[in-house]
Amino acid sequence: MKKALKLTWLIAIVFFVGSTNTVFAQTLKDVFTNSETPILYLGVDFTKNKIIDEATANAMDIRDRQYASINEVVINEAKKYDFKGAFHKSFVDHDLSLVTAMNSKINAEQILSTNTADFHRLKESDIEAVVRSYSFSGKKGIGLLLVAEGVSKSEKSMALWVTLIDMNSKKMLLTERIEGKLAGFGFRNYIASGVKSVLDIIEKHKYNEWKSKYGN
Repeated sequence: MKKALKLTWLIAIVFFVGSTNTVFAQTLKDVFTNSETPILYLGVDFTKNKIIDEATANAMDIRDRQYASINEVVINEAKKYDFKGAFHKSFVDHDLSLVTAMNSKINAEQILSTNTADFHRLKESDIEAVVRSYSFSGKKGIGLLLVAEGVSKSEKSMALWVTLIDMNSKKMLLTERIEGKLAGFGFRNYIASGVKSVLDIIEKHKYNEWKSKYGN
């Protein structure tokens, strides 16, 4: 009798755990076929970013003030930086706490560069390493992280790796490098314009490409 009772409880526990995992086990297909599949926007990770050929830039100020300001303006001006439109979602929540903590630890001496090759130096494995460096603190579902590779003054472009993550398993589901055009005045607005440009490219071109590839 006791063995039968224990077996019943074991089956119940396995069923409960399996059901719970199913709730959070969202896939790329879910992302690109269901407008209600939630996405949590995590912000722009600047830990690998290089500011190229900006000799007068203040690296300490960039790390301590500008990076946080860029992430904040992207959130505060939601109509301009339209994540819902780009990813065809009814809503996109956000939580900048993880990228804020990571960006604050950047070595300011490594931010500026005079090597144009730094704009094209990262590989997919580098982005996987960035993802692995995060502790998602029990967060579930799909996270959207933008990993900045470089800002090129000569090309007037910003390279971002658009990355979707299963936060439960820390598995990188998708990452793709997209270059956004830069415009505007002031360091914050100049860099943030690259984020907007990338979102526009996703909305107009990349989303349908990804949906065709991952939504079937």
